[in-house]
Amino acid sequence: MSQIVRDTYLIFMRHLRPTLRNKVALVFGALQPLLYLLLFGPLLKDVFGGGGSWQVFVPGILIQLVLFGAGFAGFGLIADLRSGVVERLRVTPVSRVALLLGRVLRDTVVLAAQALLLVAAGVALGLRAPVGGVVVGLAFVVTLAVSIASLSYVLAMMTRTEDAFAPLLSTVTLPLMLLGGILLPMSMAPGWLDVLSRFTPFRYLVDATREAFQGHYATAAVGQGAAVALVLLVVSVTLGVRRFRRENA
Repeated sequence: MSQIVRDTYLIFMRHLRPTLRNKVALVFGALQPLLYLLLFGPLLKDVFGGGGSWQVFVPGILIQLVLFGAGFAGFGLIADLRSGVVERLRVTPVSRVALLLGRVLRDTVVLAAQALLLVAAGVALGLRAPVGGVVVGLAFVVTLAVSIASLSYVLAMMTRTEDAFAPLLSTVTLPLMLLGGILLPMSMAPGWLDVLSRFTPFRYLVDATREAFQGHYATAAVGQGAAVALVLLVVSVTLGVRRFRRENA
């Protein structure tokens, strides 16, 4: 176990250092959801009433950040596969599990920093949420980031080219975003669409994060969101570890 932890830290730092040197990319990674906050969020004030609209909209935007930010993490792995970086790592004694966890940890740290930036922007625009609720919401964000990044790497190793990875990812993420109720709660949707959205895990994570931002912790929505997040985490990391081990056997 100590070797996995040590190797994970080494892989994490190897990928984090170039990211920290490119601070502009960190900011631009949060630019799209930030534009949603600035240009779309104010339109919801009349729908949800004043500052309450931000308690609904900001959590959805945080999940959107993870869905697209962690979802596109696989592009970096495809580049490493093509350039032979992964092949060179195969001949080292580094743990195969660490090859995944180190990358995922880097992606999660970056997304957590961007999520904090979005929360700060939301507060500036009028978001009022309890500190505990924000912490719980960010815990959902971090857990989801680990899951989506792991699945993104699995998909990258299956496709191995950007030409196949990009359209497949877009085909999956767009309906997940819409059915997850990221922009508007699915409780406002027609009955058939509301039922359909319940078959997507993001619906439960978005609802749970919104409940937390409103200061509601012991609710069915939060419990369901936590259960879905845990199952998704276990399944995605397990798939990622198995794929990395097979790839680097």
